[in-house]
Amino acid sequence: MSDTQEQRSMNPRMLEKIKLEHEAARLFMRLYEQNFGIKMRHIWHNEPKKPDVSCYLDGERLDLEIAHLYGSEEEAQLILGREITLRTLDALHRLINVPIDHRLLNALNAILASKAEKSYHSDRVWLVLRNANPLWSRHDLEANLHQVTLPERHPFEQIWVVGDMKGVSGILRLFP
Repeated sequence: MSDTQEQRSMNPRMLEKIKLEHEAARLFMRLYEQNFGIKMRHIWHNEPKKPDVSCYLDGERLDLEIAHLYGSEEEAQLILGREITLRTLDALHRLINVPIDHRLLNALNAILASKAEKSYHSDRVWLVLRNANPLWSRHDLEANLHQVTLPERHPFEQIWVVGDMKGVSGILRLFP
């Protein structure tokens, strides 16, 4: 089946997810190149059991697992422009009472814990998290790094965060 036929058979949410992953990967690669002067090129999407995308880092294959940091599921629905139900509005209203830094740390630690449990058919995997929540910035991430809980065991050679959806605030290395 060709890529076009395969894409037509995918549901819209899966296509949206792949599009967001590719955007995040391209953005990270561009920012990494700007910061370190090392070329990252040619992304392609992978099947399950492999990280989301692959590329070449200075001519060597590197796999990237991509995740987006939204906060709660309800915040993700709002940020992605989905239809908001009364239940979602109620949950968003309750979030007002939770300090922003706590929401950031809870979301970040939950993603790190979830991704740490995965295993991949890959020699080199980096985890790239893109902050999608407009309430947080790279500065907020840096200010709270000392409270991030990185699981002892995980499959990632490096862990990075893109500070915002457009990469304006740059990238931040969480590990090592």
